[in-house]
Amino acid sequence: MGLMGHDAPTSTSASDPASASASTSAATSASAQVTVDRGWAAEVRTAVFCACALFGLVLAIDGAAGTLTAARSCLWAGLSALLYGVLHPVRVTAGPGWLAVRGLGRRRHVCTCLLTAVRYDEGVAARLVLCDSLGNRIELDPQILVDNPLLLHRLDTGARTACGTGLLRTGRAELRRLVRRADGAAAEAVFEASDLR
Repeated sequence: MGLMGHDAPTSTSASDPASASASTSAATSASAQVTVDRGWAAEVRTAVFCACALFGLVLAIDGAAGTLTAARSCLWAGLSALLYGVLHPVRVTAGPGWLAVRGLGRRRHVCTCLLTAVRYDEGVAARLVLCDSLGNRIELDPQILVDNPLLLHRLDTGARTACGTGLLRTGRAELRRLVRRADGAAAEAVFEASDLR
C-alpha cells in the first residue's frame, strides 16, 4: 500500500558519495516522519521486570520448600512468559496518513485520511476503534493518544481530511472530546511544572 510502504532504495556505488548522501538523508527524513509512543519502552521494561520478578519469586519459594525440579522450573518459566505476554504493551506508531498498532503477534493499521468510523467503547478498559474505507480496523487505548499529542495530531489531521471528503460518517464528536482531553492534560502539566496549581 502506498501510504505504508517505501520503495526499495536504489543501490549506489562507492564512487558516488553524493548519491549515497542523498539516499541516507532521504531515509533519515522518512524515519523522522514516523511518530512513536514515547511511553512504550518504559512499559516493556515494566513487563519484563514483572515477569522476571514472578519467576524469581516462585523459584525461591519452591527452592525453600525443597520441591524445585527441572519440570517445575520449566512450568514457572512458562507462567512467567505468559505473564509477559499479557503485560506486553502494543506499540502505536503514526505517519502521514496512517496509524498502526503492533502487538506481540501482528501489525494492524488504518489510513487516517480514509477513516469512515471512530468509536469510543467504554468498558472495563476504554478502547478507541478506528475503521477506514479499505476495510482496516484497529483498537487502542485512547490514553496512549492523550499521553502522546504528536500521535493524536497525526490522527486528527487525517480525520479532518476524511471529514472534508465526506468519508468520516461517525465519530467526529469522539475525536473532538479526545483532543479536548489531551489539551486539558497538557495545560495541567504546564500548570504543575510552573507551580501554578
